[in-house]
Amino acid sequence: MSEQTSVILVTGGAKGIGRALVDGFVRRGWRVAFGDLDRQAGTALARTLGERAHFIPADVAVEDDVRHLVAEAVRWGGRLDAVINNAGLANPVTGPIENLSLADWQRRLDVNLTGTFLVTREAVPHLRLSHGAVINLASTRALQSEPDTEAYAATKGGVVALTHALSVSLGPEIRVNSISPGWIDTRAWQGSGRDVRETVPPLSEGDHHQHPAGRVGEPEDIVALAAFLVSAEAGFITGQNLVSDGGMTRKMIYEE
Repeated sequence: MSEQTSVILVTGGAKGIGRALVDGFVRRGWRVAFGDLDRQAGTALARTLGERAHFIPADVAVEDDVRHLVAEAVRWGGRLDAVINNAGLANPVTGPIENLSLADWQRRLDVNLTGTFLVTREAVPHLRLSHGAVINLASTRALQSEPDTEAYAATKGGVVALTHALSVSLGPEIRVNSISPGWIDTRAWQGSGRDVRETVPPLSEGDHHQHPAGRVGEPEDIVALAAFLVSAEAGFITGQNLVSDGGMTRKMIYEE
């Protein structure tokens, strides 16, 4: 596909990794429609990036919102070549399992997992026309856990499984992969100022040295991987969960 005319939809695009994805794909020449619940941050980002970015307020857990999100993205862009399901409730800690309410559990399922399903379902007819691609944002927490993170881990494990199921059902017209980020420093991408990226204090050397790659991840690491996965060069890759974590999930950790 030609990046000069391609249209991509990014959910959760106003802050964090999503914000970097919107910025990164615009800089690569794509037209980027993006959804988010944060109207102020989304509107400001679209204004900053100009005519190649289009903000659409949406809650991916609400079916009518998703229908409007995809329809408006296609109306604005004239086509749809790729979808990145990035929207999610990012805080993984929900406290002891015996205190986890059904409402809190369900909200994470609704946003992180059901939202991915709803957006993909609505986008499929358009992606079939373009032989497009879907990327779902999972997490290394689908593979390993800290205490008191059951709801988040379950949703991200579900995203990985949904990804390989979709790849089998939708191929060969549509490729579907997931990315599992590890520790990604998103502090500069929270949309609280006028700039796309803001200045933040540096992390400690100890933070960086925990990673075999020698540093904490940056949102641009995820942008680069996503850009590859939607490109023709990744045409033989589908149904995969690609881990981008600086090697942390491969490192044995012993407490002294």
